[in-house]
Amino acid sequence: MTHDFFYSSPLSRRAVLRRGAALAAGAAVCRAPFIHAEGKPTLRVLGTHVTLREDIRRQAEQDLGLHIVFEPGGDARVLQKASSRPASFDIYEQWTNSIHILWRANAIQPIDLSRITLWNEVNDLTKTGRLVAGANLGLGDAPYRLLYVQPEGSLGSGPSGHISFLPYVHNVDSFGYDTRIVPRGEPYVTESWSWLFDERWHGRVALINDPTIGIFDVALAAQASGRMHFRDMGNITKAELDQLFAILIEIKQKGHFSGFWSSVPESVDFVASGRAAIASMFSPGATALNERGIPVVYAAPKEGYRAWHGVMCLSSQTTGRVRDAAYEFMNWWLSGWPGAYVARQGYYISIPERARPHLTPAEWDYWYEGKPAAIDLLGPEGKVAVKAGEVRNGGSYWERFSRVAVWNTVMDTYEYSLPRWNELLLS
Repeated sequence: MTHDFFYSSPLSRRAVLRRGAALAAGAAVCRAPFIHAEGKPTLRVLGTHVTLREDIRRQAEQDLGLHIVFEPGGDARVLQKASSRPASFDIYEQWTNSIHILWRANAIQPIDLSRITLWNEVNDLTKTGRLVAGANLGLGDAPYRLLYVQPEGSLGSGPSGHISFLPYVHNVDSFGYDTRIVPRGEPYVTESWSWLFDERWHGRVALINDPTIGIFDVALAAQASGRMHFRDMGNITKAELDQLFAILIEIKQKGHFSGFWSSVPESVDFVASGRAAIASMFSPGATALNERGIPVVYAAPKEGYRAWHGVMCLSSQTTGRVRDAAYEFMNWWLSGWPGAYVARQGYYISIPERARPHLTPAEWDYWYEGKPAAIDLLGPEGKVAVKAGEVRNGGSYWERFSRVAVWNTVMDTYEYSLPRWNELLLS
C-alpha cells in the first residue's frame, strides 16, 4: 500500500483553500452524486466503531430529519479510504493524529466557525491545550497545535475564522486489565505501562494494530520498564524506532503478545475469550466488558496517559445541501444528548455543561467528577457497567487531563515507522 498521497506540497494545500472559496460560491465539482430520499439529503459518515453507533445514528436522524449512513471500520482502513477517496464520504470522524494526513492529502476542507453555533462554549482543551492552569500539555500533536487554519494554509494554534476539525469526543487512553488474573493496582502509584512488558502476563498481552497509536503504547511500556529512553516521545527518531522495534520483535517472537486488534469489538473479544488478560484498550471496550460482567479496570498509569481528541471533518468534496446537513450534524453533536451518550461509555465532550442535563446526577458525579457511583449505572447497551460505590479509575475529568504524557501523533518519522510496524506484525 502506498502512502505517497499523504504528503502533498503546501502549495497544493493553498490551492485547495482557494478551490474551497469557489465551491462556496457554487462552482461545480466532480464527485459522486448526492443521494436523496423523500427530498432529504443523505449524509455519509465514515469513522470508527466508538462513535458510529446505531443509537446515535437513529437519534440524529430523528432530531435533524436527515438520512444518515454510518460506515464504521478499523482505524487504519478508514484513514486510508478517507485520504485517498474524499468523494466516498461527507463527514469523517476519527482522532487528531489523522488530521495531518487528511490535510496534506487535500481530503478535507476548512470548517467555517461562523456556522458552529456553540463555538464560544467549547472548552479550552482544544483552544489552549489545558482544562486547568498548570496541567501538562503532553508531547506530540496536542489538538490546539493543529486546530486553526492559518492564513497561508497551514495548521496551527493561532485563532482564525476556520478550523481543520470540529472538536467533540475525547479521552485519555491506557490499557485494560482483567482483575480476575491481574491483581488490581493503585491509580498513579503502581499501575504502569511497564505491565505490557511484564513477564507475569507472557502470552496474554494484546496490542492495538495502529502505528500512530500503538507505537506510543509500546514506547511508554519500553520506557517505563527501563528498556530504553526517548529524547522526545512525541517525535521519535529513526534510531530510537530501530531500538524499539528490536525490543518488540524479540519479545513477540518469544510469544509474549497474544495478538493485535484493529477495532473495539475485537479488543473486547480478546479479553472476553481469555486470549488476553491485559490489553491496549479504548474506554468503550472496558465499559463493554464490564457490562458483560467481566471485571476489567481501565488503568491510570503513573507515567501518564496517551491522550486523543476526536475530530469531525468535512470532506473536501462535500458541497451544497449535503454540506448544510453536515453543519447541522456537527452542531447537533455539541448540543447535549450525544455528549451524554458517550459519557456512559467513558468519553468526554467539548461542551460538558450541555451534556450535563441529559445525565442523572449520579452519572455526572461518576463520569465527570470522579465521585463514587451513588447507584448502579448503566452503559450504552442498557446493562450495568458501574456498580454502586465504584470510583472511576484516575479520578475526575480535570485530573485525568492534567496527566497527559503524549498525544496520538503523526511523527516526522511516520513513513519510516510503517514498514517497521508491518515487520513487527509479520515477525
